Amino acid sequence: MDEVHEKMKNFLINSDTSGIELGEFLANRFPTPIAPYLALVPPGTGQWIRRRLGNPWKAGPAVLLLLLLSLLVLLFAAVNHTTIGGGEGQRWRPLLATLFANEDCILTMPAQLQKAFRPPESCGFCRAVHGTVPRLSNVSPGEFARNYAYRGGPVIVTDATVNWTAVDRFDYWFFKRVYETHGNGPKAERCQFFPYQTGFRDIREALSLPESRVQYNPGTEPWYFGWSNCDPAIVKVLREHYQRPYFLPADSENSAIDWVFMGGPGLGAHMHVDNVRLPSWQSQLKGAKEWILAPPPECFYQCEFLSVVVQTGETIVLDTNKWYHKTNVLPGPISITVGAEYD
Repeated sequence: MDEVHEKMKNFLINSDTSGIELGEFLANRFPTPIAPYLALVPPGTGQWIRRRLGNPWKAGPAVLLLLLLSLLVLLFAAVNHTTIGGGEGQRWRPLLATLFANEDCILTMPAQLQKAFRPPESCGFCRAVHGTVPRLSNVSPGEFARNYAYRGGPVIVTDATVNWTAVDRFDYWFFKRVYETHGNGPKAERCQFFPYQTGFRDIREALSLPESRVQYNPGTEPWYFGWSNCDPAIVKVLREHYQRPYFLPADSENSAIDWVFMGGPGLGAHMHVDNVRLPSWQSQLKGAKEWILAPPPECFYQCEFLSVVVQTGETIVLDTNKWYHKTNVLPGPISITVGAEYD
């Protein structure tokens, strides 16, 4: 039990101290399955509540919001873990899941709250993963579909990029030229952009760095960012240099939107879980990147934490909607990866 709590503490590195203390307080006094969900309260929540409780004009709304959050957490935990009358809870779960699955939201949930209300996962996707991530080559689409594609666990395919010209052609200056030529339309502006720790406002700013910083000359700041290529003109140019991975099931379709992540040693994506629809693949075109994978908190008692290095030319496949993941670019060349979802 202590080991699991220590893992949870290390895992929730983005949470403020009061949030972790709240989770431990409730876990110690109310040893029920709801504790992992309470630990998912977004970073800074404790400070936000303290500020408003100290202001009489803001205390009322803060208390109401806190009560609402508590009720929703209890509801999620009860539906996932409680059975009534010989399995009623099991029957309610799919009913609740389908009741609201196709309904449009009046208001979009803020990103900071999405993690708090993430539906709990069944731990079957990670329970059988122990120690090392399988590495495959020359795997047929049929074998991949039967054994790997939809099980959620991570797997690395070592030969998917053999015939891709992207391995040689893609670099910072290639993307800069593509976006100078095709990236001035409104569609390119709407594509999602991840600045991570750089402070960049958009892809144009990220692709306007001085050469000294691009080359990681001494005294310059490191950089790492990612974006989606949702503009059809840019998609067409980029996909001339890579194809749908050969191992994907024959009846699966690749997403129309691909993702690119690029940056130098010492940086990467923070620990997070994605909010996309499907599992995904990500090919390491240049450099090497370490992936740190963590099961969701409700699976800490059953599943292991993993660390795997994806080398140049390798492709990692996993369900990033289930696995929390963090990446670190390793010393060496600038890391460039491209990936997409598949069904």
